[in-house]
Amino acid sequence: MVRAADGLGAGDGGKERVMKLGIVLILAGVVLGSPAAWADHDQPMNAPDEPGAAATPESRLNDGLALADTQDWRGAEAAFRDAVRLRSAFPEAWNGLGHALRMQKNYAESVASYQEALRLRPDYPQALEYLGEAYVEMGKLDEARALLRRLRALDPAEAALLAAVIDGGGKASRRW
Repeated sequence: MVRAADGLGAGDGGKERVMKLGIVLILAGVVLGSPAAWADHDQPMNAPDEPGAAATPESRLNDGLALADTQDWRGAEAAFRDAVRLRSAFPEAWNGLGHALRMQKNYAESVASYQEALRLRPDYPQALEYLGEAYVEMGKLDEARALLRRLRALDPAEAALLAAVIDGGGKASRRW
C-alpha cells in the first residue's frame, strides 16, 4: 500500500509524479528497446552444433549415420540425400545412401548409389562389400563373387564379411 508520506498519491502532485514516471518509462522502452534488442548482433544466430544451424555435408552424413543406428531408414535416406546434394563428390554419403536404400529394398537406387561411391573412390572397401550384399539380396551371386575377388586384395576383413553373406552364413548389414 502506498502511504501519503511517500509523496506518491498525496494530493494532485503525487498523481502528476506517477504519470511523469510512467511516461519516462514508456519513452525509455521506446528508445532502448527490449532487453533482447540489447544483445550483440555481431554474434552468430546459431552456433554450429545448435539445431537450426546451417547444415554441412558432414553434419548431414553424421545425422544419417545416427539415424541408421536407430534403423530409421527413411530419415537416414533423407539425411544422406542432403549430404550428397550439398557435396556431390562425397563417397561416404553415397555409400550411406546406398545402404539406407537397400535396407528399404530399393535395390536399383541402392546399387546406383554404391556405384557412385565407387566411381568417386574406386577402392572403397565398405562400398564394395555393401554392393556385394545388395547383389546377394538381388540373387546376383556371380556379381557378388566378382566383388569378393576384388575385395580380398583390398580389405580381408570386409572380404570375410561378404564371403559369409555369399555363403549364407553371415548376416547382411551387420553394421546397422
